[in-house]
Amino acid sequence: MRIAIGLDVSSKQTSVSVVAEPQREVDSCTITNDLLGFDKLLKLIHQYSDQDTEQIPEVVFEATGVYSRRLKHFLEIHAVPYTQLNPLQAKHDLSMIKGLHGRKTDRMDALGLSQSQLILNRSKSFVEDPVYMALKDLDRTYQEAVQDLVTNKNRLHRYLQLTFPELEHVTGTTDGIFYWRLVQTFPHPQILLKSRQNFDAFVETLRHLTPYPTSEQRAKSIADKLGKVALTAAPAVSAVPVELEQVQYIAGELIRLSARRKHLIKEMCSLAIPLPELKIFESLPGIGVTSAVTLLAELGDLTRFKKSNQVNAYVGIDLRHYESGDYTASDHISKRGNPYARKILYRVINCMVSSAARSNKPNHIVDYYKKKKQSSSAVGTKKIAIASVSRLIRTLYSLVINNQTYVYRIATKGR
Repeated sequence: MRIAIGLDVSSKQTSVSVVAEPQREVDSCTITNDLLGFDKLLKLIHQYSDQDTEQIPEVVFEATGVYSRRLKHFLEIHAVPYTQLNPLQAKHDLSMIKGLHGRKTDRMDALGLSQSQLILNRSKSFVEDPVYMALKDLDRTYQEAVQDLVTNKNRLHRYLQLTFPELEHVTGTTDGIFYWRLVQTFPHPQILLKSRQNFDAFVETLRHLTPYPTSEQRAKSIADKLGKVALTAAPAVSAVPVELEQVQYIAGELIRLSARRKHLIKEMCSLAIPLPELKIFESLPGIGVTSAVTLLAELGDLTRFKKSNQVNAYVGIDLRHYESGDYTASDHISKRGNPYARKILYRVINCMVSSAARSNKPNHIVDYYKKKKQSSSAVGTKKIAIASVSRLIRTLYSLVINNQTYVYRIATKGR
């Protein structure tokens, strides 16, 4: 007799429903999301296990972000197979089964999950190597650092318009450790004018703003520009600490976030080196170390997918088609998958196209991109890039499944 245990996981507790064939609830309870509650769940699983056939209940739950991670980890430690559903799939499955329950409560959701499991007979979830989850956690931290970096750059630009706007045009870029150190040292033209340094001493100060000294020629050029703009600058605030603290603080945050971002990439690389996928991803022209390791972190173990179209759906570039009567809408991607992986893949395509002009390494994905662009009458290239992403996913999936690195001759064979 098949038995299913449905779990509705929330932030502090989990509703449990035990259903036996045919669709009869034999037990229900609520457990806390800690060791005491999880131990109670484990005892419940053992209680309804068949000792003769060694058949254990089918555990099913809906993924609820960080809340279900603890339960998932506990089940994996105790070697309990489970079926984890994404919220969209859970909602779809329950809506297809009429008459299960009409009310929306945690207990009824758990009951619906267990009853639908006995009807739909869902397969067990693929358990990835823990290194993939560790890589994903590191990448999410990396993506947060990148987002914080962008936010703080915008803030620095806004505050500099009040203290020293001309500083943005001195170095030729508003990015990098040297520029941020320069902002920290001279956030206001009055500080520069009151420094009372001769030109040579000023040049030496600029040269040693970073751990890696800049060239004397560049330092002289920047010193000359700084001296000129300081005399003509018209800031909106006075050179008092209360006005300059925020500028110096944000510049310091940018330096810290930049170092943090590099450190995270090193950590991810050290974790990913034993994995064969890293070398496979890097073998494609236009994919660097950062793109390869972040893409690997977001895609995870590709062998858990049965075909490349499933990877498309996971990323969220699977096409949605709609037609009604005489009306047919243009196809568009679902955008219901992993947004981080989708963003990385889109940027990889742009990097491949731009690097193809500078290198002599052929790439069949770039060939496809250029061919579509030449034959398209549209002004934009976003749809072409998304189509190229699908081609890239198919290539990566095939290479990983066959454990091969990229070879242009093999990729274009039969074309």
